[in-house]
Amino acid sequence: MSQRVVQVYYGTGKGKTSAAVGQCIRAAGLGQSVIIIQFLKGKDAEEFSFLNRLEPDIKLFRFEKENEVYDLLPESQKKEEQKNILNGFNFAKKVIDTGECDVLVLDEVLALIDLKIISMEDIISLITLRDDYCKLVMTGRSLPPELEPYVDIVSKIDLEKDIPG
Repeated sequence: MSQRVVQVYYGTGKGKTSAAVGQCIRAAGLGQSVIIIQFLKGKDAEEFSFLNRLEPDIKLFRFEKENEVYDLLPESQKKEEQKNILNGFNFAKKVIDTGECDVLVLDEVLALIDLKIISMEDIISLITLRDDYCKLVMTGRSLPPELEPYVDIVSKIDLEKDIPG
């Protein structure tokens, strides 16, 4: 089997998810199976709903039940949504453990550490679950230094200029 590759897109700029989706489209074009699990974006995130048309080559999953993004929810709804998010993270572990796809993208999974929904150890455990999967791509605003030894490719995307207003 091939050695795993762990890739991270992080930073304050826009385009992290787009870069990860680009990896997915490339992989699907090569005949690889792809699963994307999105976190914190709500169940109706329109941004990448077009990916549903690319099934079965690229499968998109969102486990959250609320329409709103996580940050905009009241505390009472956040607690319930955290359970759904954990279901998504557990699904990611199952996907890696069973070798269900060639490329797995965990969009905004690094933010789950910042929000204390999962721990650093949870991410490390996920990364090291097997060493023979093809590619794991993770996104988020920050990359904790403790994760760097487990990551093969790191791309930082920062905002340098924004439209005023």
